[in-house]
Amino acid sequence: MNIAIIGCGYVGCAVAELWQQKMTLMITATTTTPERVPTLQKVAQKVFVTTGNDREGLKSVLENQDIVLLSVGAKGINLYEEAYLKTAQTLVEILPDIPSIKQLIYTGSYSVYGDRQGDWVDEETVISPSNEQGKILQATENVLLAASSEKLRVCILRLGGIYGPNRELMKIFSRVPGTTRPGNGEDIANWIHLDDIVGGIEFARRQHLQGIYNLVDDAYLSTGLLLDTLMAKYDLPPVKWDSKAKSNRPYNAKVSNQKIKQAGYKLIHPQIIF
Repeated sequence: MNIAIIGCGYVGCAVAELWQQKMTLMITATTTTPERVPTLQKVAQKVFVTTGNDREGLKSVLENQDIVLLSVGAKGINLYEEAYLKTAQTLVEILPDIPSIKQLIYTGSYSVYGDRQGDWVDEETVISPSNEQGKILQATENVLLAASSEKLRVCILRLGGIYGPNRELMKIFSRVPGTTRPGNGEDIANWIHLDDIVGGIEFARRQHLQGIYNLVDDAYLSTGLLLDTLMAKYDLPPVKWDSKAKSNRPYNAKVSNQKIKQAGYKLIHPQIIF
């Protein structure tokens, strides 16, 4: 089976490492950074340097593929449209010419739910992103879902905040100790460990999942409790909150993971690893 990973960064590279161990899978990876080619050659049989809006480049990548994992990331807040939407549009334009592709798996974000004041949301909730980046992610989902058919199964995984090896929580929040943050810290943090992202993608592949699935852990901690626990663990100055200042966080919701669990996926790390 041939699998193409479009955007072989933190997540894509980890998935490639797993899939490379399966002798029946042949991995093709893409990157926009030529310097990453030697690293990716260790986890993929073929590596292409191309961008998401390069139609001919992507077409060369997709030839004879059976499955596509779209796991891109924006290198800056102003590059979301180029990284996500333009890549999805180019990919969908090419798909009719590549009938061998039977499944497309996309790693999106729960941020598309927007600010729900901490209320529960699930895959049936009408999404309402609160900022421009969320709207671009919403548009990306719509483009990909429109390509779904009896011959092409499109699976969207809405991920929580990503952490794991070399992206530990303390590394993510390294500038936070002793600072004062806007709001009251009661907004909900939805996280997912890299192991479960890899596990969830592999589960989606094996089970031929189609449709939208939230992929977050079971913790549902407030940001305040998360940071209090993290600072205490490393004996660092606690975070203070300024309730008179409005939080600048554009999403706040408890994201249900019941759908993917009911499908049979068992979380490797149901609780946050501090």
